[in-house]
Amino acid sequence: MRTLPLAIVFSLTSTFAMATDAADPIKEVMKVTEDNWNTVDSEWKYIFDPDPLARLFSRKFQGAYAEAAKHPAYETENNQPGDPFGYDVITSSQDGCPLKDITMNSAPGANGSTDVTVTFKMWTCVDEPEVKDSVSEVHFDVVEEDGKPVIDDIHRVADGERDSLIEEMQSIAKGE
Repeated sequence: MRTLPLAIVFSLTSTFAMATDAADPIKEVMKVTEDNWNTVDSEWKYIFDPDPLARLFSRKFQGAYAEAAKHPAYETENNQPGDPFGYDVITSSQDGCPLKDITMNSAPGANGSTDVTVTFKMWTCVDEPEVKDSVSEVHFDVVEEDGKPVIDDIHRVADGERDSLIEEMQSIAKGE
């Protein structure tokens, strides 16, 4: 008879642990990104739409995005401002292929954050082997706010250098 209560406790404990996994917001961002690049037939989903922005990103990130959004990269068809970027911030591209070989790893980051590293191949539809086999790398700084993990910054890696999406948004907000 004790087996059932213990099973319930372990089930609830594992569910709670899974609910607070630092990679959870990144999994959702990468699923949207992967879906966007998998087909041209469906409508593009934005990771910075109000709902995902509020749920998946830190207050610091949301504030930087709100300031940068005052300087949209383009106007939309309905004369509403678009987002401050003219490209997909995860793939650093306006063009690409379906994403392949997506991997995700977590490690302790700076100042108590978690560094979630995502790698993927995004040029798999290109014929040149050097381009086709290239691997993109993106790092997500994850912090805890209000008891849940949220993305605090995104860093794309190119030529061994990491950039900062927060810094890019601050530059956009300054009109740079």
